[in-house]
Amino acid sequence: MATTAPTGGLRAWLLEGLSDIAKNQPRQGGEEPGGPERRRAAEPTGHQGQRWWRVMCLTGVDYFSTLGYQPGIAALAAGLLSPIATVVLLIVTLAGALPVYRRVAEDSPHGEGSIAMLERLLSLWKGKLFVLALLGFAATDFLITITLSAADASTHLAENPHFAGALHSHQLLITLLLVALLGAVFLKGFLEAVGVAVVLVALYLALNVVVVGDGLWHVLTAPELVTDWRQGLTAERGNVFVMIGVSLLIFPKLALGMSGFETGVAVMPHVKGDPDDTEESPAGRIRGTKKLLTTAALIMSVFLITTSFITTVLIPTSEFQVGGQANGRALAFLAHRELGSAFGTVYDFSTIAILWFAGASAMAGLLNLMPRYLPRYGMAPHWARAVRPMVLVFTLVAFLVTWIFDASVDRQGGAYATGVLVLMSSAAVAVTIAARRLRQRKSTVGFGIIAVVFAYTTVVNVVERPDGVKIGACFIGGIVLVSLLSRLARSYELRVTGVELDDMAARFVRDIASRRIRFIANEPDRRDVAEYRDKAHQIRADNDIPPEDDLIFVEVTVLDASEFESAVHVRGQVLHDRYRVLALESTSVPNALAAFLLHVRDTTGGRPNIYFEWTEGSPFANFFRFFLFGHGEVAPVTREVLREAEPDPARRPRVHVG
Repeated sequence: MATTAPTGGLRAWLLEGLSDIAKNQPRQGGEEPGGPERRRAAEPTGHQGQRWWRVMCLTGVDYFSTLGYQPGIAALAAGLLSPIATVVLLIVTLAGALPVYRRVAEDSPHGEGSIAMLERLLSLWKGKLFVLALLGFAATDFLITITLSAADASTHLAENPHFAGALHSHQLLITLLLVALLGAVFLKGFLEAVGVAVVLVALYLALNVVVVGDGLWHVLTAPELVTDWRQGLTAERGNVFVMIGVSLLIFPKLALGMSGFETGVAVMPHVKGDPDDTEESPAGRIRGTKKLLTTAALIMSVFLITTSFITTVLIPTSEFQVGGQANGRALAFLAHRELGSAFGTVYDFSTIAILWFAGASAMAGLLNLMPRYLPRYGMAPHWARAVRPMVLVFTLVAFLVTWIFDASVDRQGGAYATGVLVLMSSAAVAVTIAARRLRQRKSTVGFGIIAVVFAYTTVVNVVERPDGVKIGACFIGGIVLVSLLSRLARSYELRVTGVELDDMAARFVRDIASRRIRFIANEPDRRDVAEYRDKAHQIRADNDIPPEDDLIFVEVTVLDASEFESAVHVRGQVLHDRYRVLALESTSVPNALAAFLLHVRDTTGGRPNIYFEWTEGSPFANFFRFFLFGHGEVAPVTREVLREAEPDPARRPRVHVG
């Protein structure tokens, strides 16, 4: 039901915004059908959020910051072939990842990404567990983005000539401080995070324009550099076909150059739409997100090809190796060597800043993604919908990951690549299935090919770096375990978002309101005359109910027990010309009955009674059935739900068991 608005001091500050969620929840006494959902769908949302290019900077601190290490990765993996291999990466980016995520933005405009698209394909517990597995990989991607980027930033700081002696042995502490500072920015507020991202991206891209421009000038004024590169490449790889083939094999190692697309759609709820946008049809937000994705991909493509070219041509191969001055910082090496120590130091600090803040897009993605699923599944407490507590949780987890991996960039690289590629593969599969369902043959074939490419890349990466799957499995296991424990702890919570009665059901309740309100909980079987006659006779005999007192049967049909929260829909029926039956539809029998009884109490002013029979079988087995399938030992669970929802025994509906 509605969450109580937090009051007082630190708790109120931490849970700020949770009261807004409470206002949007249906009232226990019975909101009009579809109430808050209908209102939210009709309310304009175009005034909310930020301009698309500002949000692009937030996701761009992740995407663009890979320039800090991508040229070095390409040089180590491909050698002189690095520019050609990067062209393959750009083709996959522009012809593969970009169309996929533009389609994801259309089909999932509220930031859930491909996970929401795949969730719709599966139902019941298998769908929930599948989503939890994808959330595990998303957590791997986003959290490792935070820790790896902070670790890389601390590496750049520790290796700067001015600080190498003083900071070299304190990389772990520096990384933890950077992660803490990132969390502090988000505790301050999202608007501040966007403002910081805009400044960092603008400065970093401007400095890279200078470095790239200077590098291209050196290449143009010394044509022998290109000649030497071409001759060396031909001697090393032979003909063009061999070069292309090797580039395709090397491509999985360069796949981190595509990171940022998932966060691009994860933060799209923050994109400002048109004034007439609604949550149901946010056309302006979708259009802005497509601009965001396309612009970021084009900017990154230009920088990737130019930086891979100038670093390959201008930097000796030995400098890319471990211990070399260009290892992990190829562009910074060129900035120092070609543009002087002063400019190089400015470039270093810009790189350090954007690498540190690359975790901002990941944090924004986590804050948008996790609260959309886990609380709805009953697998996180109510406070998980508030931003600041989740920032603290993610920051603490990032501390733990940083400590476990000793702030090592190399040791976290496999997990990062695995998380990115699994999410990209799932997105490609999702849009392929969506296109097929709409009978879009060309789109189905095109997206299917892209899905195969991403699947191949993922498999190759897993084979070469199995640690990524192991780390991802740890995140999945942790999410599933914590989620199930949370759902178990919330078993007796009244988790109904509203009670909706049709006209006949409402008339039944009005008719009985002037007398003693008595309901019989019945598990529908054959629904013939004998079933209702025998049930009514037994309940009257067990509880000494006079023959003249009215009895109404209440039956619950469980639709999807894996859903934690849902509305209760009540239909009134007259069966066999004499038995009044209220048919309820919900995700849990005890919760539906408890919510219905409270609704009757609130609308009639009377205190309803409900009569049960004891359920046969093991209490543990019955609770397990309730936990997983919404059935089980209904009578005591209904009583416990009522006891938690209504602390005053004098106002609590009565539960009778015979």
